[in-house]
Amino acid sequence: MAGFDLALPSRVAFGPGRAAELVPIATALGDRVLVVTGAHPERVGHLVQPLRAAASASAAATVRGEPTIEDARAAATAGRSVDADVVIAIGGGSAIDLAKAAAMLLGNGGDPMDYIEVVGAGRPITEPSVPLVAVPTTAGTGAEVTANAVLAVPEHRVKASLRHPSMVPRHAIVDPELTLGCPPPVTAAAGMDALTQCLEPYVSNRANPVTDGWARTGLLAAARGLRVAHADGSDLPARTDMALCSLMGGLSLANAKLGAVHGFSGVLGGMTGAAHGTVCAALLAPVCRANLARADAAQRARYTDIATWLTGDRDAAAEDGLAWIERTCAMLGVPGLGELGLRDADVPAAAEGAARASSMKGNPVELTADELAAILRAAL
Repeated sequence: MAGFDLALPSRVAFGPGRAAELVPIATALGDRVLVVTGAHPERVGHLVQPLRAAASASAAATVRGEPTIEDARAAATAGRSVDADVVIAIGGGSAIDLAKAAAMLLGNGGDPMDYIEVVGAGRPITEPSVPLVAVPTTAGTGAEVTANAVLAVPEHRVKASLRHPSMVPRHAIVDPELTLGCPPPVTAAAGMDALTQCLEPYVSNRANPVTDGWARTGLLAAARGLRVAHADGSDLPARTDMALCSLMGGLSLANAKLGAVHGFSGVLGGMTGAAHGTVCAALLAPVCRANLARADAAQRARYTDIATWLTGDRDAAAEDGLAWIERTCAMLGVPGLGELGLRDADVPAAAEGAARASSMKGNPVELTADELAAILRAAL
């Protein structure tokens, strides 16, 4: 067995009603608070108001859509205005990623472009982030337990990452009740992202026994909960399953890498502006099919495991798992990449950009430029 490392938060509080613990958890870390939410902070006012009342000073930052470099600058400026010693993220993956970027900048100084990968200076992050508490209100990204923040860089038409072990939130509070209000399109995109972030680490060439257990737990939860949560957003057991899937996916990807789906996603998100989870959903089956065409016996066995967990059939073949994914995408109304804005003329550039993405390093097989282009065309 090869050695491996694990990056983990200090504490995860999981279960319905656990958001009530936010104030004591946060105030144990600091009393000058930067609160980061989505575009409508009033939706989580029952959490924000007690938090701000307990703080000696507070500032706020919001994000509409996926965060940009400019959003990160603004959030860090807001935090510096009160000398924030704790950052609280309440929202979806965008709010949590923005909070992680702000917490890192508060601890290290400078501008996000000093540290951003690929299109920035890529300067090493040397100081710890300001302590961060993450409270997700969607079940998809698993950002509450990961060490990176994805930011859009519009001038380069890409999404790139800030990344360091100290960026893992200090505490994660995962309360499925906070996801009950998610509309079906958000549930679909977030849920397929969560499923993908369990599937790719399981077949990753950097998987380990610990991440295998997390990934299996998440995939079984998605099989139980994804379709149900989409059909009936008030079903708390299904929402709890998807919150668990998201958490397990975050832990898995943080410790075992992802694969070609996520290798494509940053490039395509930057080119089209499409939501990350929707891009992942459109690509998942075509990427799995391409990987299976090149898989050796051990790699195929992993896809067969996934098929048995998703379908509930002990005799399922790897291709049955692909069929389950395709049926689920149809049920959830997942659009193709063409509907999301990708044109056939964009395919060569998108394939070239994806080939350089760090997530490609975890893919179980090394895909050629022609295979990457074929995946994109299959997903159009």
